Amino acid sequence: MLNVAVYGLGWWGKLIVELLRGNDRLRVTRAVTGSASAYARANGIAPTANYEEVLRDPALDAVILCTPHSTHLEQVTRAAEAGKHVFCEKPLGLTRRDAVAAIAACNKHLVVLGVGHERRFEPPILDARRMAEAGELGTLLQIEANFSQNKFLALPGDNWRLDPSEAPAGPLTATGVHYLDLAVSFLGPAERVVVSVRQLASQLANGDTLGALVMFRSGANALISAILATPFAGRFALYGSNGWAEVVENSHPDAPAGWTLTTCSADGRHNSTLYSASSAVLSNLMAFADAVEGRASYPMPQDEMVATIAALEACFRSAASGQVETVEA
Repeated sequence: MLNVAVYGLGWWGKLIVELLRGNDRLRVTRAVTGSASAYARANGIAPTANYEEVLRDPALDAVILCTPHSTHLEQVTRAAEAGKHVFCEKPLGLTRRDAVAAIAACNKHLVVLGVGHERRFEPPILDARRMAEAGELGTLLQIEANFSQNKFLALPGDNWRLDPSEAPAGPLTATGVHYLDLAVSFLGPAERVVVSVRQLASQLANGDTLGALVMFRSGANALISAILATPFAGRFALYGSNGWAEVVENSHPDAPAGWTLTTCSADGRHNSTLYSASSAVLSNLMAFADAVEGRASYPMPQDEMVATIAALEACFRSAASGQVETVEA
């Protein structure tokens, strides 16, 4: 049993607490929070507003960061220096430099770093990856992906998730980054990007409608859309020279209701498989626990952690400039 602290008990932090309730691998014993102290105590969690107090706790094994994006580097580094393993919600940072520094701190102090890119752990995505790695899809040509939702419309205007400095190119930082990360995991490092983000149907100052074209060093492309002013939709399609695979989500991942994987072989035959609900968020946390306990390596390679943030940073530049931007190598 690993004792963990959750830093930040907002929407996602509370979801993490609920997911880990009664878990036999990870036990939430501490929380860093101010406004949600009553919630923490009601759940048997000791709250504090002092991060250092948590890091000094010798009984604590790891921290889970559900905090504003710009704070991640400092919080990851301080946890690593205290010898605590770190699970950081996405994105790991807002710049490639921050991602590299966070990884370096964890490696220096021999602690595990996990990142909240749970799409990698969805069962149909794992099957699509198996098909791609086995060569069943042939040469990978292009990805089309969309992750849209309207949950942010209910947030107060001063919420940090709506702050352009915390979430540049708003829909991409909020949701589209999940599919940007998946694209990196299938296609490798990105080379160039061009992004458009607009505020069309909401009061979201950092935009509600985004389209991105990501060009990879392999020559393949990813077309990513993310909208914050429409009901939930999630779709990931991977096209190859010998076939394609499309994953459609039946609900938002904070209340999973399963997926449909449709594949098409070179002869044009379609096959659809329905997957029952499971929590990819929990699967990611269990992979983190496995890595902390030495059972297995954490399945997200660190070079991909960096490549995702490098592509994200270039997307921010493109959204601001309106131009094609190069991804830092």
